Amino acid sequence: MRVNRVTPIFVKFIPEHLENGKLYISEKYGTAIHKCCCGCGEEVVTPLTPVDWRIVNGRGGISLFPSVGNWNYQCQSHYIIRDNQIIWANQMTAMQIEKVQQRDFIDKQNYIGRLNSVKEDKTKQVYQETIVTQLISNVAKRAWGTFKKLFK
Repeated sequence: MRVNRVTPIFVKFIPEHLENGKLYISEKYGTAIHKCCCGCGEEVVTPLTPVDWRIVNGRGGISLFPSVGNWNYQCQSHYIIRDNQIIWANQMTAMQIEKVQQRDFIDKQNYIGRLNSVKEDKTKQVYQETIVTQLISNVAKRAWGTFKKLFK
């Protein structure tokens, strides 16, 4: 049965059995899941990451951005969840779907590249700080040795 409204349910773990019209949100595990709003019964998993979906908890309810495009399901439904309401979007052609999937793939690759770059920069910084600490330690040891010799 087609759904035009969802009820957000905040959970730690996603339940084994999903109910129609419920949007299960696990903030701890960065995941939201619901049964497809078209009524086909497919489970729609939306990872909550900077390059996938995000949840906005507003006055009117929960919104899930960007739109949900169930391209890999037979129904190929396309909708937005805004303030707990389902806003049905236009169907997309195979070419449009392919372009969206390509863009999503590139966005994810760029995001991963940025994360790896930040990790490399932090690793270099830690290495450099370790070298400086070792140099200071060696200088301090030599100075202490010299100081001790003066008072023998």
